Amino acid sequence: MTHLSIPGFTEHRVRVDDDVTLHAAVGGSGSPLVLVHGFPQTHLMWRHVAADLAADHTVICPDLRGYGASDKPAEAGPETYAKRTMARDVVRLASELGHDRFTLAGHDRGALVAFRAAMDHPDAVSRALFLDVLPTLDMWDALGGVSGAVGFHLYLMAQAPGLPEEMIQASAETFFAHFLDAWTGAPGAMTAEVRRHYLDASAAAVPSIVADYRASAGVDVEHDTADRAAGHRLAMPVTVLQQDWGAALGYDAQGLWSAWADDLRHRTVSCGHFMAEEDPELIAAEIRRLGER
Repeated sequence: MTHLSIPGFTEHRVRVDDDVTLHAAVGGSGSPLVLVHGFPQTHLMWRHVAADLAADHTVICPDLRGYGASDKPAEAGPETYAKRTMARDVVRLASELGHDRFTLAGHDRGALVAFRAAMDHPDAVSRALFLDVLPTLDMWDALGGVSGAVGFHLYLMAQAPGLPEEMIQASAETFFAHFLDAWTGAPGAMTAEVRRHYLDASAAAVPSIVADYRASAGVDVEHDTADRAAGHRLAMPVTVLQQDWGAALGYDAQGLWSAWADDLRHRTVSCGHFMAEEDPELIAAEIRRLGER
């Protein structure tokens, strides 16, 4: 895997579970901020935002379990890559680095981990920002008809172990490159070197990436359903930035998020899916604005 780092950040390996050590880049000083990457990426997706925010924050950028340079435990059952488990990893990572309460921002898969962390650990997560995602339960409800083809990979990786791993591994670079190309609104946002890093990292992690997605079609839905039935909501200030997927898929994104968050700022943005790389100034500004609430 091509190794790239965030300039000025130091790299750490922190044990968060019996068999899992996370890789994290840490930089800056000030109030703690944890930034969690999405698919098919690593912590490097935050490189511009993290460098900006390090001026007034201690910024922690981990690779999630199963991704990048973090450990990739074999899928022993649905809980191995449940968002509840991955969220616990993030909270333990921050604690091991000396931060028991922090602002948490996540993109894509990382936003689902951040959502679960905020739901399960409200004493640890003081504020939350979610980039271009819906909570798992709402995501599945929103996909339907031919418009749902945009989420074909969700259904592929939801299948029982064996088939999706074999299919993706047979053409891993083509598979992951499809998402990097199709979801980018500003093609120059990723250099060739960064793109290669993502492709190499993802190709080396096919079983764990599939397990992460498989959990979202099973145990993660169960956890969201239980929270909804119990009336659990996010009490901390929440910001959500999304593309206008609602117009294409026929749902009210702000309305869906309002059902989960008491103190919500929802904004539709014009850049592509990889907004932390396409418009890092916007994302950094929104995180600072979140910190003022």
